[in-house]
Amino acid sequence: MPNYHRVFVEGATYFFTVVTFNRLPLLTTDEGRAILHDAWLEVQGRFPFRTVAVCLLPEHLHCIWSLPEGEAGYPLRWKEIKRLFTRSYLALVGPGEERNTSRLKQGEAAIWQRRYWEHLIRDEADLHRHMDYIHYNPVKHGLVQRVVDWPWSSFHRYVRMGYYERDWGGALEEEMRCGE
Repeated sequence: MPNYHRVFVEGATYFFTVVTFNRLPLLTTDEGRAILHDAWLEVQGRFPFRTVAVCLLPEHLHCIWSLPEGEAGYPLRWKEIKRLFTRSYLALVGPGEERNTSRLKQGEAAIWQRRYWEHLIRDEADLHRHMDYIHYNPVKHGLVQRVVDWPWSSFHRYVRMGYYERDWGGALEEEMRCGE
């Protein structure tokens, strides 16, 4: 089994990629979005974090979180979001993919990949690069032609704040190589 080394810095900002099991396209369905929203808010209420940026795609999501001073426990937050989502999804929608032997043995549903990608944001330039990556991702995956056309993204909030222009995201593909 691989030996994963995660970086834990209290009060830091992190970029995450979280993927569904077998890339099951459930995150942008009406049910999936509502269930994820509820799980996210519940966990955020119990274990605070600030969502800096987020983009939901059918089978994965990217986000940036800032943790409170003295906190570095993002694994607990992700575990709880995935647990609450899975419980509600199974109750409201039904099983995801067929479970393999390992998942049956561990008592795991086939909703999420076990692991996720995390990256410690190092500085402002790194933060902006990852925000751009997150917001450009629906274009990269061929889901829309323009960033503004993807509805499940914090891009729209940043347009209202004046951070991005509405037509941002022309030919940026070469610059969007952050990690997926």
